[in-house]
Amino acid sequence: MSEKESKRIVDFLSSTGFDFNVLEHAPVYTSEEAEKVRNQPLDIGVKSIVLRTSENAFLLACVSGDKRIDLARLAAFLEVKNVSLASPKEVLEQTGCEIGSVGPFGNIFGLKTFFDKRILEHKFVEFNVGLHTVSVRMNPRDLARVVKPEIADFAKA
Repeated sequence: MSEKESKRIVDFLSSTGFDFNVLEHAPVYTSEEAEKVRNQPLDIGVKSIVLRTSENAFLLACVSGDKRIDLARLAAFLEVKNVSLASPKEVLEQTGCEIGSVGPFGNIFGLKTFFDKRILEHKFVEFNVGLHTVSVRMNPRDLARVVKPEIADFAKA
């Protein structure tokens, strides 16, 4: 786990002037575990997934906790042959975080970031920030202002 990356993300958020809350909790590794520990609906969570394109470029795709990424639809949107999940080693190399603890901050990690449009439908969202035991709650529109992702439609149930 990366205390360094968690602190980096929280410090970055603090510098933006947007409101957010840091939540400390028991370790979570899946959206379903986070739903139970945070006591919030599954769709409030944001999953941040490092992907690799057929051109070997890495990117960060973010979807609501109750959704999955439609890799074919995302590949079509990106105009690449295909998109696949990065390996655990690649996730760590690209973000400094373990799978399941990556926050939706591709801009901090130097990764182009994509948000599925459904993330913006909520009053607030929650997501891990570099550790399996630390999450942040904030307004999704503020999150988008901070991250500056491309917004697209690439989630599936």
